[in-house]
Amino acid sequence: MSTSEAGWITVARLGRTRGNRGEVTAVGFTNKPDRFQHLHEVYLFGSGERREVESTWFHDGTLIFKFRGVDSIGEAEKLTGAEVRIPVSERVRLEPGEFFLEDLKGCEVVERGTGESLGRVTDFEDSGGAAWLVVNGELLIPFARSICVEIDPAARRIAVELPEGLKDLNSA
Repeated sequence: MSTSEAGWITVARLGRTRGNRGEVTAVGFTNKPDRFQHLHEVYLFGSGERREVESTWFHDGTLIFKFRGVDSIGEAEKLTGAEVRIPVSERVRLEPGEFFLEDLKGCEVVERGTGESLGRVTDFEDSGGAAWLVVNGELLIPFARSICVEIDPAARRIAVELPEGLKDLNSA
């Protein structure tokens, strides 16, 4: 994360426009959908500006944002692809055993059986289904409990049990 981005947490990524009143679809990065109802002001990384959230709601399971002052399709199109971020200080409180994906960046990934280090988490990819941990910018590991068997952000460590052939598949 660059210095200008430090202190911010991505809670959603804006998608396409919806309707003709400046509404925008979004993919939320939380398992607490009611979290979006409490957003008032956000920072849009991509378009580079602070925006006041007029309202959020779900339509057929899709998160919708309406920002104050964005009242047309043309204005909404300019926001497509922007990351919706909030200050770290405004993150929701987590239950024991929960964590933010952002907190996993930099964690060392080790094979549980051998203790071999596979590298550090450098990013995440979301293919619309399961998320993927990106390790050292190249190794993709499905972010599933059956594979990522021990996740300890405080210790900066993730233990994995990789399916047979996964490392070979990534190097092909």
